[in-house]
Amino acid sequence: MSTPPPPYAPPGASYHSPIPVRRAHLGDALASEWTKIRSVRSTMWTLGVMIVLMVGIGLASAALVASSDTSSMDGNETLGLGFFGVLLGIICVITLGVLTIASEYGTGMIRTTMTACSSRSRVLAAKAIVFFSLVFVLTTVVAALVGALQVAIVGAEDSPTGAMWFKATVGVGLFVALLGLLGLALGTLVRHSAGAITIMIGIVLLPLVLALFMFAESLKDLQQALLEYSIPSQLAVLYNNSVTGGTGPSGWDPMWIMLVISGVALAAAFASLNSRDV
Repeated sequence: MSTPPPPYAPPGASYHSPIPVRRAHLGDALASEWTKIRSVRSTMWTLGVMIVLMVGIGLASAALVASSDTSSMDGNETLGLGFFGVLLGIICVITLGVLTIASEYGTGMIRTTMTACSSRSRVLAAKAIVFFSLVFVLTTVVAALVGALQVAIVGAEDSPTGAMWFKATVGVGLFVALLGLLGLALGTLVRHSAGAITIMIGIVLLPLVLALFMFAESLKDLQQALLEYSIPSQLAVLYNNSVTGGTGPSGWDPMWIMLVISGVALAAAFASLNSRDV
């Protein structure tokens, strides 16, 4: 005999779920975004290529210097050899920053994300925190590893100073992660992966390229400004290498400049996300 259906609950009776019910918070959004970013292939490919570029170019540069007949470099100059790998690795980071949110607009997954979490600001904040933390930690660790190997390969007479180690690892990690946040903010504003990535590559490379082709005397001031404040020049400052003869930003100025620019862009992204339809 079949089991009879349970009787209907009497009017006014309430249902108590065995699953605890609580209000969602930022921690839930962080867990969700961490699951997303570590499970998609774009993260593995972009950050994997970044690591290959930083390690491969960094060690190749050190090997070339060690095999040359030039005078030996000091420790601070040896750490500066990591500049070339990081510069190319930046392209991978800004690509991932854009894809972190723009890819969801391309697939329509953003509607599911916003339905699951009604607070749009919480979603963007969680994406920014998870992305920044991942890129900062990974870049800092790889930069430190490459720097140590470069010093060992070149055999510098003087060890790098503690301040130089800090700038070439933590400083570079912060700068690259902030630049990636700029890509994330731009992806939120443009909502198109290819368009936002193209704009970011232009932001990174175009000022320096334009400056190289400004030959008119009337454009000297503009040329100097483009050289001083281009992304490659500011990254070089963190390695104590100035491409403008010592003028322009110095010390930790590049990081503060990038912090302001990324902060303004993220503020615009938050305002846009809360005022536009998904």
